[in-house]
Amino acid sequence: MGRTCGEALVEMLEGHGVDTLFGIPGAHTLELYRGISNTKIRHITPRHEQGAGFMADGYARATGRPGVCFAISGPGVTNTLTALGQALGDSIPVLLVSSVAATHDIAMGEGRLHAIDSQRALTSHLTRWSHTLLRPDELPKVLARAFSLFASARPGPVHLEIPLDVLAAPAEHLDLRPWPTTSPPAATPEVIRQASLLLDSASSPIIAVGGGAQDAASELQTLAERLDAPVVNTVNAKGLLPADHALAVCGSVSCAPVRQALESADVVLAVGTELGETDYDYEFAGDLELSGKLVRIDIEPAQLSRNARAEVAICSDARNALRALCDQAPVHPRDRRGKGRVRELRAAVAACREPFLEAFFATIQQQAPDAVVVGDSTRASYYAWMQFDPAGPRSYFHSASGFGTLGYAIPAAIGAKLAHPTRPVIALLGDGGALFTVAELAVAAQLQLPVIFIIWNNSEYREIRTMMQARDITPIGVSTGPVDFCAVAEALGCRACRIESLAQLDRELAKAREHDGPLVLEIIEQETERHFAGHGTPPHQ
Repeated sequence: MGRTCGEALVEMLEGHGVDTLFGIPGAHTLELYRGISNTKIRHITPRHEQGAGFMADGYARATGRPGVCFAISGPGVTNTLTALGQALGDSIPVLLVSSVAATHDIAMGEGRLHAIDSQRALTSHLTRWSHTLLRPDELPKVLARAFSLFASARPGPVHLEIPLDVLAAPAEHLDLRPWPTTSPPAATPEVIRQASLLLDSASSPIIAVGGGAQDAASELQTLAERLDAPVVNTVNAKGLLPADHALAVCGSVSCAPVRQALESADVVLAVGTELGETDYDYEFAGDLELSGKLVRIDIEPAQLSRNARAEVAICSDARNALRALCDQAPVHPRDRRGKGRVRELRAAVAACREPFLEAFFATIQQQAPDAVVVGDSTRASYYAWMQFDPAGPRSYFHSASGFGTLGYAIPAAIGAKLAHPTRPVIALLGDGGALFTVAELAVAAQLQLPVIFIIWNNSEYREIRTMMQARDITPIGVSTGPVDFCAVAEALGCRACRIESLAQLDRELAKAREHDGPLVLEIIEQETERHFAGHGTPPHQ
């Protein structure tokens, strides 16, 4: 038979630079799989469709390129929804391609396999765009629209569903050359001039950067130095300015002293950040109340009118806008006490540190300084949110902010490792989150991926118990029961070890470099902290 629409889709994905697909094949996606063997694309099979979505998300965050997953209609799509929500909340480019009932069966209610009246009614609320392909001829321009959104708009997940009859339809006539994607937008000279005047007149400016600035590290550093302005970052912007840079505040924008600095600055330059609760209000203290003027850069027009009123709103790609502002800024800045203000803020943030977790991350950084660290919603990630600073951009991300799901770290770390096979990848997760997606350890074992999974085990949802007690609620439903994660990991094909001290963690991380395949390190929280308290100085301190 000639080329089908499903085969054409895979070939066109390869033309758009896709090298990895995540998915579980099924009866309704057979035509998507027909042509994969004719390309150089590798296919990764998770153990659950939610895992496919999280793997695609982790791949995308680690590379900046779209992560792509396939799913069958019905339960395959619904199983990916949580992953789509996490990607939407953090503006991560993920493409979900799914099947849907044949065109003459859609919404007929006749009991077809996997039938849902409208899949798009579900996915449209958790994606930037959801589309039903009704003819093979539309495929090139639909993919061009998706990849243009990834490249030149506020990124996020896109869903493309293809009816069964369209998937199998002839597509031999299609020109499979990818359409060109659009370039990111740039600001007008006039709005750059207005912003430059405000920034130049400021006596205590501060720069707040978010995930939208991921690809503008060089321009950010140049502008910060020319403005002599401290730089604070959200989780998704960790590492944009090196931690040892004199203008890098580090820590978290949710720390009280950092929030106070933002609120008291006479001019705040916000770049690619929502200024939203999950980044700036970890303690639920209330919305930011900026007393000074706000200059805001964002690629999405609607975002420029959310959360805080901007004096100057610049609709532009972060790199383009920062480059233009650098051209306007003086090469030799006047002294605004930027470095002194940073030293004061760092000292205030340091007072919030937890000694055990500080030593824990010091051990990780000593043994794996260039690691990509992937966090779930767990205590270690909450500390990393506030205090951990990675070696560079795209080197730390987690699911505790944004949509705030559990079960993210194991599959997302697998996606990150597939994206960066030569870099160490470490996943941080709690026992609760681990049980959501623990089966994905089998994928790491099957592929012999040397990912280190550190499971923080306290046999309960400790943070929720603490919150219940703080509100005088009798804790109910917070116990996860004792689980032997080492035994579970070994049953799934991983090496495993129970950690009883930071010195042992140090040794195991050092030995991990000598082995192939995944390693699960289970930390029994109470035992390890008790050992730390009794032994004083941790390794490398």
